[in-house]
Amino acid sequence: MSLASLPTPAALIDISRMERNIARMQQRMDALGVRFRPHVKTTKCQQVVQAQLQAGASGITVSTLKEAEQFFAAGIGDIVYAVGMAPTKLEQALALRRQGCDLKIVADSVVCAEAIVAFGREHDASFEVWIEIDVDGHRSGIAPDDAVLLAVGSILHAGGMRLGGVLAHAGSSYDHDNDAALVAVAEQERAGCVRAAERLRAAGLPCEVVSIGSTPTALRAEQLRGVTEVRAGVYAMFDLVMYNVGVNTLDDIALSVLTTVIGHQPEKGWAIVDAGWMAMSRDRGTQGRRQDFGYGQVCTEDGQVLQGYLMSGANQEHGILSRQGSPDSQIAQHLPIGTRLRILPNHACATGAQYPHYQAIAADGSVTTWPRFNGW
Repeated sequence: MSLASLPTPAALIDISRMERNIARMQQRMDALGVRFRPHVKTTKCQQVVQAQLQAGASGITVSTLKEAEQFFAAGIGDIVYAVGMAPTKLEQALALRRQGCDLKIVADSVVCAEAIVAFGREHDASFEVWIEIDVDGHRSGIAPDDAVLLAVGSILHAGGMRLGGVLAHAGSSYDHDNDAALVAVAEQERAGCVRAAERLRAAGLPCEVVSIGSTPTALRAEQLRGVTEVRAGVYAMFDLVMYNVGVNTLDDIALSVLTTVIGHQPEKGWAIVDAGWMAMSRDRGTQGRRQDFGYGQVCTEDGQVLQGYLMSGANQEHGILSRQGSPDSQIAQHLPIGTRLRILPNHACATGAQYPHYQAIAADGSVTTWPRFNGW
């Protein structure tokens, strides 16, 4: 296939950009002296994950047990399911472990720890469990100095589970847009997770792994003393949210949506394309940030940014393109019907999730279909 032969809308991966992004992150982790465990939820694509592993990554992080099942079937056994464990999913997790998958699960409460122990005893099974640490009040986890940390660790250890370590995710890093702030958040993430590990060890509990990570903190951390591994995911594709955070350029974004101009509203300065929110997702993660990209940044078919042109609105199957500032009264001449364009996404994870496969574009222009999957 070639780019010109693809129907629209289509999710495109620029392989050269992807490989450059992967190499950048791996080189940084190597320089910091830590193991790197990529989060594969961004692409859920075997070809991308293989490229990450070939670059030097070790093990993977998943956000669903279906991801764990799919990648284990593809030969990857070292997997962290980095979402708090729902008791109803323990049977699915146990099935994976009994097939030989080295699956690690996560707890961040006494109730969750007790449920894991009860299930393990009932089924004569032992899980490796990591405790999630809240380093920034972002979402989930136990504060490093909370008494609950030792309670959860004690329940798991005494209950016959393997207490494998602690993990944290500095999700608040997405709220910043300058290096000084990101360096500070990265250090807060590191120090908080290390502090939690030290408390567990001081209480006589095992804690081998100290796992942290987000794309912004991984790329801005100055030192990772006490950390054993880092997790990050969106770095392989990057997106407009990360552009606003300040960790990539527009030319680093490897994922885009190919679309075709199908109409105009000249009096409004609009071009209409066949990629709406079903193609881009409803994610408006750049809204209220340094630069609002609407539903995405418009580029030419070959990937050159069209400065000032955004997908400013979206319906289910219709995207609205317009120029920022003064409307383009000549948009029908500048972007005539049939013009093919690429749209860079706000959030690579959300946009990728709209598609059953990617069209991967090599440096020579050839196109290969790379399957991805959805579901839980």
